[in-house]
This record gives sequence, structure tokens and C-alpha cells, in this order.
Amino acid sequence: MYRLEFGNITLEDFMQQYWQKKPLLIKQGFKQFQDPLSADELAGLAQDEDIESRLIQCHNGDWQLDTGPFSEFSGYGERDWTLLVQAVDHWHQPAAALLEPFRFMPNWRIDDLMVSFSTPGGGVGPHLDQYDVFIIQGEGKRHWRVGMPDASLQTLCPHPRLLQVTPFTACIDVIMQPGDILYIPPGCPHEGISVENSLNYSVGFRAPAQKDLLTGLADYLLDNDLNGNRFSDAGRLLNPDVGALQKGDLQQVKQLLQQLVSDEQLLPLWFGQYISRAKHELDQQEPDPHYGLDDLAEYLEDGSVLAKLGGLRCVYHQASASDDIALFINGEQITLPPEELHTARLLCEYARLDEDQCRHFTQLAPRLSLLLSLINQGYWYFEE
Repeated sequence: MYRLEFGNITLEDFMQQYWQKKPLLIKQGFKQFQDPLSADELAGLAQDEDIESRLIQCHNGDWQLDTGPFSEFSGYGERDWTLLVQAVDHWHQPAAALLEPFRFMPNWRIDDLMVSFSTPGGGVGPHLDQYDVFIIQGEGKRHWRVGMPDASLQTLCPHPRLLQVTPFTACIDVIMQPGDILYIPPGCPHEGISVENSLNYSVGFRAPAQKDLLTGLADYLLDNDLNGNRFSDAGRLLNPDVGALQKGDLQQVKQLLQQLVSDEQLLPLWFGQYISRAKHELDQQEPDPHYGLDDLAEYLEDGSVLAKLGGLRCVYHQASASDDIALFINGEQITLPPEELHTARLLCEYARLDEDQCRHFTQLAPRLSLLLSLINQGYWYFEE
């Protein structure tokens, strides 16, 4: 298990002084760091058509970007390229453990684990991200420069699928060693160039944009056939400017939209489904044949333990202690009675259910049936 240490500051200090404010170099944030996977294993993942990967290279200022799956890498040479594999936590359980130390943030805010392998000189150029990221240095060394947000920076597009920014002034300039961690808030320009063959692990955070939220809300309304209130204008006063959009009309449109997002019942149900839906493919494999209730009860009573599928998103919402619990798993809503809060927490807050936690589900038939359904969908599986 990885343990995150902030050195001379506390986690509370970090949240107050640095989170979404300014970058921070955390020297030896993971002491005696051991890579959870090798460069060869990462290359193997990049050969899978279900896994998103890309390779960026630059020779004499000429930037190129190839997308996976990749069959081989020998043609790229020994310098100046980077392989990036997205959502590695979905496909590699040991690597997924790197996300656990960052769960001081709500689960829904954590996006995925991107892993990159770089040859000497490899990088993706100076760029901005619109989300928080922790970059963990694995094997090898990499030279990182990070700056503060700067409105004067201009966007460059050296390749149709690659956005960069103009040169920036660095407030952090360091060669990172294994176990070092770099925190970069949104909008801070940064660039990493590999000094030698190296691995980096990027823990990204979800930061939905307004347009994505509105699109998601519209999809929810359509899927659930929810029309809401309609525009009405009883008592309208006559106005000769029939071609103009009147201030009062625009105000009512604004109020109609505000009513939707202010609906205390609608909002958590929509957002729970929206934010729990996986952005990338899951390594979902249903057991064959499916388990039966008696089989499951026997396995759990005998001390079996369960692991959650990598990348599976689970959140819950309960308005008050007397209200039903809305449990959301991969975009689907499950309703639990008010007294099943511990059940919801077990499913949402643990990557692994130990023997005692598993036996909790054998105590009531509805709990066992719920767990059976989740196992037979491939969302939880018996740990070998």
C-alpha cells in the first residue's frame, strides 16, 4: 500500500495553501517507491484495442502523434518519444492502488491513472491542463518545469491533435527522482522532458465544464421523459417591438433553467448517474456461469474476499437519515432503504471487501441479492 507524505506540511495545510492555488513539489511523497508495472507491461497495454493510448515524438521541432493500438515500438528509435496510456487503473490492479492515497478528495472527483513511458528527450511539450493533477515519478529521471497561470500565454498547435503554449516562467524547475510527486493546479503551464528512460504516473481529477453538465442534464431529461414546466406569459403587456427579445421574457427563460438545477430531488439523481458513468472502457468480465445465491452465501461464509473492478465509479446520496438511499454504480441507480447506509458505504468507499465486510451481505437476503447482481455483472469479483 502506498502512503502519501507531504513532508513539512499537513494535508490540511496542502488543501488550504496549495489545492487549486499553486503548484507544489513533494519530495519523496512516496518513500522507497516501487513501480507497480514495468515499461514492457505498459507497452503490452498499449497493444490492446480497448485501451486508449497515444505516442508523441518530436525530431528537430517536428511533432508527430500516433494513436494505438500499437504492434511494436522499434521504429521510433531510442530518443525523443513518449508513450501515454489512459485509464491504466481499469486494467492493472497493482497500478490502481496508486489512486488510493489521493482519496482525501471525494471519489467522484478522481478521474483516472494515466501512465507514460518516455525515452531520453521525450515529452509532450509545454501545455496547460484544465484539471488538477498529481504526477508521480517512477523509474528514471525527468526534468519538470511548472509555472503559475499567465493570461499572456498563447496557444500553439504544432500538430492537429496536440495543443501547447508559448514559453513560460517557471516557479518550479527540478529533476524528479523516483517517489517524488508534483502537484499542478488547473491552468498552470508545465513541461516534462525525460532525462533517461522513465515512467510517470498521473492522477487526474474530474472537473466537469458547464457545457458538459448542461449536455448531461439534457440527456437525463430526455432519457427519463421529463419535460418540466413550460414558458407562459399570462398578463403580457403589448409592445410594438415585435422583433425584439424582451428583458422580461429572457428573465423567465432564466428562471425556468434555474428551476431545473434547483430541484433538490432531480439534481442528485441526475448528477449521481452522470458522474458515476465510466469515461473509458472497463475490463468488465461476467463470471461464466453466473453465481447463484446459495453459492455466493457459501463462499462468503467461508471467508472469501471481493475486489472492485478497476475504474468502477460508485457514489451514493441520502438527503436525510429517514430517506431512501440512491446508490449509483456505473451510471445506473439502485434504491436502498434508509437503514442500508453501511451497505452503500461498503460498496462506494472500499476497493476491497474483507471477510467481515463480505459477511455483512449475508445477513439480509436483499443485500445478498444486490451483491449477487453486482458480481454477475462483473463489477466485483472474488480475489484469488
